[in-house]
Amino acid sequence: MTNSDFYIKNQRNEANHAGEFGCSLQDLRSLMELRGTEAVVKIQEDYGDTEGLCKRLKTSPTEGLPGIETDLDKRKVIYGQNFIPPKKPKTFLQLVWEALQDVTLIILEIAAIISLGLSFYQPPGEGSEACGAVSAGAEDEGESEAGWIEGAAILLSVVCVVLVTAFNDWSKEKQFRGLQSRIEQEQKFTIVRGGQVVQIPVAEIVVGDIAQIKYGDLLPADGILIQGNDLKIDESSLTGESDHVRKSADKDPMLLSG
Repeated sequence: MTNSDFYIKNQRNEANHAGEFGCSLQDLRSLMELRGTEAVVKIQEDYGDTEGLCKRLKTSPTEGLPGIETDLDKRKVIYGQNFIPPKKPKTFLQLVWEALQDVTLIILEIAAIISLGLSFYQPPGEGSEACGAVSAGAEDEGESEAGWIEGAAILLSVVCVVLVTAFNDWSKEKQFRGLQSRIEQEQKFTIVRGGQVVQIPVAEIVVGDIAQIKYGDLLPADGILIQGNDLKIDESSLTGESDHVRKSADKDPMLLSG
């Protein structure tokens, strides 16, 4: 597979702003849902060819975007940014609650509560019967008064296990998010802007960018092939087909990220 240019199409944002460009977000979404000859016919009917689509998006198939900051910001607002916002991290209390859902801990909690209840429970009439009976000794009385310790010890053990588990999960999630953020910042892709071939972070790619792909590249966004030579794409993760899919500008120009 040789270097190939394709138009990057981002579909992260749900808003649809018509009028800023000659092609709305919904138009691009509908186009990217098509495959093969259907996509080719749709492009020809609506835009004439891929160059016509580039004109609608105010970009050049050879020079790319001019790289003006205001233009890039406008594209991000209208079409969205090329990244998926991470989920809100779980709070420490949420992790504590999840740790409490363990079956073993639930059984221990129930046993501790029952043990505490029995240690403080005195059957009716026990006090009056004790008045006429000989004392069993100071040792038995001490054991009776200290009966709550067993239940309290179980509860304390459960609390320690839950807190340690929640803290470990919180630490792991924090480390994972830090690593993920660093990887996203370091991941770059080759595009054409202002006639110059440059590498930018994947998250900075916008609709209208012209990208260059080569053998082994992971496509950073959905796009439309403008020019290529013997281009084959692995779409097994999307379609389940193990064979590589041949792409060409005149037969099947639709490219999917991943």
